[in-house]
Amino acid sequence: MNVFRILGDVSHLLAIIILLMKILKSKSCAGISGKSQILFALVFTTRYLDLFTTFISVYNTVMKVIFLICAYVTVYMIYVKFRKTFDSENDSFRLEFLLVPVTGLSFLENHSFTALEILWTFSIYLESVAILPQLFMISKTGEAETITTHYLFFLGLYRALYIANWVWRYYTESFYDQIAVVSGVVQTIFYCDFFYLYVTKVLKGKKLSLPMPV
Repeated sequence: MNVFRILGDVSHLLAIIILLMKILKSKSCAGISGKSQILFALVFTTRYLDLFTTFISVYNTVMKVIFLICAYVTVYMIYVKFRKTFDSENDSFRLEFLLVPVTGLSFLENHSFTALEILWTFSIYLESVAILPQLFMISKTGEAETITTHYLFFLGLYRALYIANWVWRYYTESFYDQIAVVSGVVQTIFYCDFFYLYVTKVLKGKKLSLPMPV
């Protein structure tokens, strides 16, 4: 554990809390991609199967359980409790475009050819692209609510902090996980344009808006 890992986890948890509070306070999931949330729930499910086989620490176990519960509560609120507010028309990203290549890659490139390892690898690859349906939805509608942009900012910050965590571990522990690092860098790249818009618009009190697709 190091400060970058802890701050990354806090940022990740804060992003999820912001999203849940947004939905509960407004009683609406407008502007939220249910497909991205399904992918994140799938990420946590396939990554944390080791809860049943390996104990690392109380902190590790508690965080895993919290992320799993929050992920499924979010999906429940979008597709059940507040389904009438869900914008299914604009949440139209084809998930098979992500799931098929990610599944294939997890079988081809992994640390060991075992069920748990392949599922863990699948979760790493999937997390790197799970935000794409949300970004695609924003590009279709042309704008995003301020609270939604805060959620996306802290989600992106979590990945950036984890890159710092990996750099720190490389120099202090000689630890390097190519699968996790490459996937994390790819995921962070997806947020770069959003980070620019967040700093230049949202932090100045302006609404984040994008040019509508032709």
